[in-house]
Amino acid sequence: MADRPHTAGAGNRAMFWKMILFAGVRRRGQAAMAVLCATLGAATLLCLATICLVVPAQMSIELRSYGANLIVTADGGFDDATVASVTRTVEQAAPAKHASYRYESVRINSAPYTLAGIDAQDVHALNRHWNVDGDWPSAGNVMMGRDVADGLGVKVGSSVTIGMRDGDEDTDSGEEQLRNGRRSTSILDTDGVRMRVVGIVDTGGAEDSFVYMSDSDLGSLAGVRGADVLEFASECTDDDLTALTGRLQQAGSANMVSYRAHQVTRMTASNARIITMLHMLFGVVSIVALALTLVGVSTTMSSIVSRRRSEIGLRRALGATSRSIAGEFLVESAVYGVAGGVIGCAIGYGIAYALCAQVFDRRVGFSWWLAALCVLVSVALAVIASIGPVRRATRIDPAVVLREE
Repeated sequence: MADRPHTAGAGNRAMFWKMILFAGVRRRGQAAMAVLCATLGAATLLCLATICLVVPAQMSIELRSYGANLIVTADGGFDDATVASVTRTVEQAAPAKHASYRYESVRINSAPYTLAGIDAQDVHALNRHWNVDGDWPSAGNVMMGRDVADGLGVKVGSSVTIGMRDGDEDTDSGEEQLRNGRRSTSILDTDGVRMRVVGIVDTGGAEDSFVYMSDSDLGSLAGVRGADVLEFASECTDDDLTALTGRLQQAGSANMVSYRAHQVTRMTASNARIITMLHMLFGVVSIVALALTLVGVSTTMSSIVSRRRSEIGLRRALGATSRSIAGEFLVESAVYGVAGGVIGCAIGYGIAYALCAQVFDRRVGFSWWLAALCVLVSVALAVIASIGPVRRATRIDPAVVLREE
């Protein structure tokens, strides 16, 4: 006798779920429509949420390839110990790419220009947006900015003569050096080192007004000394980068080799602005998709309730309570939400994976917690969308319905 209540409860639950299953099979077209609406909402939500997790990191990587976000300069040039100290401080804050530049005034084919000594591999890794026609500088070769190349009338494969502007107006005896009765200046000198132009860089910026040579060649031409500028593309957040700049400023003022740190705000500001715009766009699209899901599920459930008026009236006449009828419809809509959410998560992840691979060249992993959240949102939307139709179902007058029949 003690087992009868338990057995009766189990039997009622089994009957309840059989009714849910029977209702879905009997009206499979409407059930499929409700599941489809939930699927579209979940797929859109998971796809956009997954991309939103990838975009900020990917945008930071992409923007870092467009140049440095931190620049450190020293008027008298860096020594090796200071370069190592600054680099270590930056890399302790976050991973960073770096490059160094040494600048010298030179004469090329008797015209004055600024020559930058670089490590081509480091500069290329830091500035992938540089459009180089030809090759980067190597031993015995130079790369010219577009403005310099146009001014000299040279192209890839041309040869130029590079000499130092060493201010040889005065001789060791203090007298002016004369050539053909005229004062000789370094600008008028035509002697120097013959080098081949292997590349022309075109960025549309200040980089186009420099000539680039390997550090070793510049050391042979002008003597060995340290770099004038250190550039870093740090993975720090905006706040951390500001704090890092402050620490470097303090260290630079107390160092034997005085240096100054500058944050390139246009890079960090562009990064934050683009990411904010993308988040707003994805948020608007998600809201629209969820609103359409609500409308679709609500319309489908209204149709289901309308077609089951006779059944609901008969059950009410047989003693079914409004609570039991409401519970059946809400559970039915929740089942549609679960089915649509699971299918939508699979579809949404597939779309996000394909987009990230094609657009960002990045593989994105499946987030179980995000999928579970999307399924819960799908269920919640399905239940919320069913509240109106369910209220109408519980208000059906069995006498009116049976009389119509």
